[in-house]
Amino acid sequence: MVETEVLPAPGPAAEAPSQKPTVELPFYVFWIRVLLVVGPLIGVLTAIGMMWYWGLFGWVELALFVSMYLLTSLGITAGYHRLFTHRSFETYSWMKFIIAAFGGMAAQGTLFEWVAAHRRHHQYSDQEGDPHSPHLAGAGVWGAIKGLWHAHLGWFYVNEYDDLPKYIAYLRRSPSLSVASALFPLWVALGFVIPAVIGGLATMTWLGAFLGFLWGGVMRMFLFHHVTWGINSVCHFWGTQPHKCDDQSRNNFLFGVLAMGEGWHNNHHAFPTSARHGLRWWQIDGSWYFIQLLTLFRLAWNVKLPASESH
Repeated sequence: MVETEVLPAPGPAAEAPSQKPTVELPFYVFWIRVLLVVGPLIGVLTAIGMMWYWGLFGWVELALFVSMYLLTSLGITAGYHRLFTHRSFETYSWMKFIIAAFGGMAAQGTLFEWVAAHRRHHQYSDQEGDPHSPHLAGAGVWGAIKGLWHAHLGWFYVNEYDDLPKYIAYLRRSPSLSVASALFPLWVALGFVIPAVIGGLATMTWLGAFLGFLWGGVMRMFLFHHVTWGINSVCHFWGTQPHKCDDQSRNNFLFGVLAMGEGWHNNHHAFPTSARHGLRWWQIDGSWYFIQLLTLFRLAWNVKLPASESH
């Protein structure tokens, strides 16, 4: 059985033959997004060069990279995605604010922007109107290449849809979440400042602070950005389809691991409100383990699962 999800009903505009973006991307937003892609790439090359030529990489940098990757990725996968987009479980308002802050540190857009775009993706998955489908750029090899580029990164730079606010009306009613979304620039900054401060204090050197900034901030952000974007591109192109859906979503083991369970994407599209995406014992799902931990400490409840998994 494929689970359906309640989304805003398409209006007359949504039923039109074309679902092209209608809101022009502001000039400054375009260049901020360019910086969010190019900047981390430069940082990654710098970090690799410093490690290769001077051996400047140790346990402190590794710990900062892993810990910041886990915190910010869970902010997106368990927070932005499963909690705020699909309402797969419930938690306290203060916990929602903390999770939203960690999601903001991933620098993938404000809470409201992220949720609106993803809910639109589910409503029009791999059809005209999907913000980042890889299957709408034409047939053949060239069409596949263009589609994958658009799904992975190109969609980030095109004009936006003018109906996105309708997807987040339920979030706008929360004052604390409105504040958390508005504080996005602060969260992004803290995502770099925190590992830099810890790196500096752990080594008591400015070099340690810089390396903390590189590995816990820049390197971490670069990797998780492309892992997340890979769900849009790779997981709609390569992998298995154990569930019949009206789209091209796929389960992909590599992204299942790297994206904290999000790579079991066909499972997710079959059961979109499920808090668990890895439905088999061997399907590693870091976000589900985190939600279980919250449940254990009575910080999460009303956890939604497919009927066959809830017994």
